[in-house]
Amino acid sequence: MRPIGFSTGALAKQDFRRALVCLRLYNIPVVELSALRLNELEPLVGAIADLDLSSFQFVSFHAPSHLARSDESHVTDQLRLVVGRGIPVVAHPDVIATDQSWEWMGQHLLIENMDKRKPVGRTSKELKYLFDRFPKSRFCFDIGHARQVDPTMVEARLILESFGDRLVQVHLSEVNTGSRHDPLSVNAISAFQSVATLIPETVPIILETLIDQGQSDMLTEIERARRALDSPVSAVAS
Repeated sequence: MRPIGFSTGALAKQDFRRALVCLRLYNIPVVELSALRLNELEPLVGAIADLDLSSFQFVSFHAPSHLARSDESHVTDQLRLVVGRGIPVVAHPDVIATDQSWEWMGQHLLIENMDKRKPVGRTSKELKYLFDRFPKSRFCFDIGHARQVDPTMVEARLILESFGDRLVQVHLSEVNTGSRHDPLSVNAISAFQSVATLIPETVPIILETLIDQGQSDMLTEIERARRALDSPVSAVAS
């Protein structure tokens, strides 16, 4: 059975402690600690040594998705405390201004493919350029971003075929035209099924579907995610 969990930001935004309580309540084995906003970084990093993460089989950390170049060295210095605990760090490539600030992470740096708003990292060609710059880095595949960039899912397939050997985790949600992470629709589930066989069963799935304001609930989204990652053949067989 695929390991499926949530980003703390999808559950409770800045209240990562409450999100962890919710995840433990349902024995969910996977978590991404989210510091998507710059002001979330220091409180989360400062607390990480005292957080009880023992119930989780897989833990990752999402670095801020927007930052000024002047903040880059401070952010990566903070992230040393995360990597030092063996936790991989997901980074949006458009925040990487200085390669030297990030390349020390080696395989703990997970480069994420981007949505259509961003100038880099959207396609297999753009990702190749990034992995050439950071040859030791690995990959966080955002399947919702890939679908938004190319609804036919051809680009998603090219990305997985090209970089599947680097894949560490998958972000899963429906990314709407405004680049917001929504709960999964029937159409998104069907689209994601078309590339599900390229995602190994052992790769952790991180749900970014925003349910912090009651848009859906945890168990419903986990069940939708399981259906989304069934290939059409296996879905029929079940």
